[in-house]
Amino acid sequence: MSVHLLLSAGRGPQECAWAVAMLARRLEADAARRGVTTRRVESVPGERPGTLLSVLVAIDGASDGAIGGDRDPAAAETFAASWTGTLCWQAPSPYRTVGRKNWYVTAQPCQLDAERIGFAESDVEIVACRTGGPGGQHRNKASTAVRATHRPTGMVVVVDTERQFALNRRIALQLLRTRIEDRDTAAGRELVADRWKIHDELVRGNPTRVERP
Repeated sequence: MSVHLLLSAGRGPQECAWAVAMLARRLEADAARRGVTTRRVESVPGERPGTLLSVLVAIDGASDGAIGGDRDPAAAETFAASWTGTLCWQAPSPYRTVGRKNWYVTAQPCQLDAERIGFAESDVEIVACRTGGPGGQHRNKASTAVRATHRPTGMVVVVDTERQFALNRRIALQLLRTRIEDRDTAAGRELVADRWKIHDELVRGNPTRVERP
């Protein structure tokens, strides 16, 4: 499984977008030296040519040497950790005359895809039960209500709106399906929101890594 690392200029000046592009190349060169594979999943260009507001890099561990050999996920995690945190590109600005020559970039691991639970009827435990309340003597005498439990999540629904067990069962399954699909969709939206938050997490100063031309 790939480790994904997001490099972002945050809300820094245009030099930070230049730094993202330079650091992304440096990261890729460092990975090649260590036998680690990288690929750019997504890039957001900056205002100036050759600059990047952000880049999302997928990192795969070193191969075992055999053709088509397995990748070592620990190697990918170790490499990503060495590039995680506040990164500094130390060089004079190519755009203007300023005294400052430290340009900061944030690099944080992120999850690209939410883990989808998915729905399968085989994961649901159906139990017939009785429920109280209004509805006449038939509801109290016959076990037509349904208690459906989705085992992977522990989600439970109880349906007693119909007088037939089969109808209540169908409704219960549909309710569970809808709730799990909504949960998967919400998890995906949350991951996207988390990636956007990384752009605002840049801390200038005390870099974990300093690179120079």
